[in-house]
Amino acid sequence: APGDRQSSTMSKAPNGALPEFAMLIDGTLTKSEEKFGVINPSSGEVFAHAPHATQAQVDEAVAAAKKAFRSWQAVPLSERKLAMAKVKEAYDQHRDELADLLVREQGKPLASAKGEVAGAAGLMKKAIELTVPPEVYSDTATRRIEVVRKPIGVVAAITPWNFPIFCSVAKFAPAIVLGNTVVWKPSPFTPLTALRMGEILQSALPPGVLNVVTGDDKQRFNVGAHLTSHAGVSKVSFTGSVPTGKKIMSACSSDVKRVTLEMGGNDAAIVRKDVDVKAMAPKVFS
Repeated sequence: APGDRQSSTMSKAPNGALPEFAMLIDGTLTKSEEKFGVINPSSGEVFAHAPHATQAQVDEAVAAAKKAFRSWQAVPLSERKLAMAKVKEAYDQHRDELADLLVREQGKPLASAKGEVAGAAGLMKKAIELTVPPEVYSDTATRRIEVVRKPIGVVAAITPWNFPIFCSVAKFAPAIVLGNTVVWKPSPFTPLTALRMGEILQSALPPGVLNVVTGDDKQRFNVGAHLTSHAGVSKVSFTGSVPTGKKIMSACSSDVKRVTLEMGGNDAAIVRKDVDVKAMAPKVFS
């Protein structure tokens, strides 16, 4: 079943029940028959529920993004930037709320959460200022050869738990400004800030331009795996672990889907012989 349509992502919890959030699909807030608990790391206890999307709901989100892309790609860049400015305006009005929610689901200190939320606002501002001029390869009296970049289509944004807001905005803000549409699937450990942002940004963009779907990776139906192998998705942008990145690359190879992988590493740094190690070490590891 596609699920029940709701008027708010965070339902009021009657009789002490845990609050429930909802997904954003085609401009509508949507719950699912299945849900999963979200744990507050400071207490180790479930404090809210997120929906586990069905296959039909993921398909609906991709179809909505694909439909929206047909018109969104034709919107002038200046107007898409104005739309992102509306996104930032709506986001800025809820920054403290999002920081508090981030602390509860991710566990970082409030100061760090506020820093992440502020950094994401900065990424939106950068997206609004984006320009993509043609790359001129040859310009003579008889010919001109240039590369003009066009929107790709539906982008699947698969985002991590450690910086869930910052890494997500880094994906969807420039993608949308440059004429693409997005289906955003956050980590099952930190789905609530994504779902809340879906509600906050619901009216700032046309239906289908930004969709948010969530899922528990332990369930039989894996939302992320289905999304990354979906024929309607033109590009996958992933931040997360190496094992999951390998699976995504394999899935994308079946139809030569464009893919960007930002996977876990050891933050390697090259220290040359002429470097003052004592002076440089704090800068490398700060």
